[in-house]
Amino acid sequence: MAEVFKTTKRVEFRDTDAAGIMHFSTYFTYMEEAEHELLRSLGTSVIQHTGSETLSWPRVAATAEYQGAVHFEDLIEIEVRISRLGTRSVTYQHTFLLDAEPIASGTITAVCCCIDPEQALSSRDIPTQLRDQLTPYVDPTLAR
Repeated sequence: MAEVFKTTKRVEFRDTDAAGIMHFSTYFTYMEEAEHELLRSLGTSVIQHTGSETLSWPRVAATAEYQGAVHFEDLIEIEVRISRLGTRSVTYQHTFLLDAEPIASGTITAVCCCIDPEQALSSRDIPTQLRDQLTPYVDPTLAR
């Protein structure tokens, strides 16, 4: 069974719409924050300096589906799994829960890229150490 990274987030007033419901776009911010927390828990970051290269993770796809609403000051749990770990990309699967009930889900696909200010981004293989650290979070039941 795959490992699940879990984090919590309190809905802030700034993240809500005029009706006091968390704005749909906020889910994408929370997904990215959960991804960053997962990487930090592994001792790394969304920006990595590897020798002469600086690697980062531009997004190439993001989705969200909503099953319920959350409001200002609700405490939500975000679960992160990996549905696909490719050679150069990773697809994170996020599940949002309120009182243990699913209220939304979403994905983010990011590509490992070299950041070179003098050139365009260029994809790179995911470093072996990071691949090994991410592998326990791969959930084969989520594979597309």
